[in-house]
Amino acid sequence: MGQPFLPAGIGPALLSLVLASLVVMGSPGPSTISVTAIASAFGLRRSLPYLAGIILGTCVVLLCVAAGLASILLSQPRLSPWLIGLSSIYILYLAYKIATAPPLAKADGEAAAPAFTGGLLLALANPKAYVAIAAVFAGARLGLGSEGSESLIKTAVLTIMIVLIHAGWSIAGASFARLLQRPVISRLVNLSFAAILAASAAATLATVAR
Repeated sequence: MGQPFLPAGIGPALLSLVLASLVVMGSPGPSTISVTAIASAFGLRRSLPYLAGIILGTCVVLLCVAAGLASILLSQPRLSPWLIGLSSIYILYLAYKIATAPPLAKADGEAAAPAFTGGLLLALANPKAYVAIAAVFAGARLGLGSEGSESLIKTAVLTIMIVLIHAGWSIAGASFARLLQRPVISRLVNLSFAAILAASAAATLATVAR
């Protein structure tokens, strides 16, 4: 019989990878905050295209990290400010959309939720995604004999975590939204989420000015 693909004792290493991804990749950031805020402002069903765009874009970032392309991108001093600027501009646009979204009780047809393309572009231009995923990917050691097998397993696990993390934040926002049928409360919550997103964009832009 051949050797098993996964060696005995890899379980703790995989668990460590999952926990690291939850802490680093799952922490509040432009993508996680945005999917939560949009699900809260527009409801889960209408936010699904944006969520799909965020997930796909983040998976592309993961593939860039696995292929070594992310290190090349992050090493370009002229590229990083462009990524930060583009993501910050779109985050501010999202903040405006959320702040002006009507209460869910009256939302049918009144305002268009952010689309798939917006989520995809934000994920691709989000510097935190590159840094966080690269940190988790590079820091994990599964103890496999082959570097290719190691990268393949880490990529598969982190792809699943990207889906679970963003879906979890989105479901949390949608669950919260069910409590927001009163227009005044809904408006206050939308404005609060918009302010958090705007603060996130400001913090991102501040890194360029340093």
